[in-house]
Amino acid sequence: MQITELPALESYPDSCFVEDVALLTPNLAILTNPGADSRRGETQHIAAAVREFYPNLEKISAAGHVEAGDIMMVGEHFYIGLSDRTDIQGATQLIDILEKNGMTGSMVEMSEMLHLKTGLSYLENNNLLTFGEMHGHTEFSGFNRIEIDIDEAYAANSVWINGTVLVPEGFPKTLNKIEQLGYKTREVAMSEFQKLDGGLSCLSLRF
Repeated sequence: MQITELPALESYPDSCFVEDVALLTPNLAILTNPGADSRRGETQHIAAAVREFYPNLEKISAAGHVEAGDIMMVGEHFYIGLSDRTDIQGATQLIDILEKNGMTGSMVEMSEMLHLKTGLSYLENNNLLTFGEMHGHTEFSGFNRIEIDIDEAYAANSVWINGTVLVPEGFPKTLNKIEQLGYKTREVAMSEFQKLDGGLSCLSLRF
């Protein structure tokens, strides 16, 4: 696995949460249009780094808003949460782009989470971590849902990478549930990012 570390953007204090400003798929990269006013300038900075791997970029226009923390990829299908940061206009644009490139997308109604992946993590092999309103959401009834307890809600945002699941440090019940599924795990110290409501997946773009 190769890691590219980007320089800090002091003018954009949330820019460490790099996941939100671009969606990387197997076929193309899509620059988003963040719903938070303070983050919209970040896309121009991420574009150069993304072009190193994806020569052609698509972009969500100003008519709609999308943050990729609201997007969960399962194979070639993308679940798009409708939140305060991602609206119907942005999600519709995104689905159109996906379909033009041989993929699909669907919108997920939600009301309690900052981002869709605040309460969901897909661990491959049909296993899905869920929290809160996502426990019984009909959109995900076909998955093997592993419910995360309210006192460990933050750990619902874990990340599968090449067969290993990265789990926020300090959530033993979630860690045990994931290990019981047969995954290798690695705990990651996240306490400072947790203070900013930033999840583990927010800190990288993976492809």
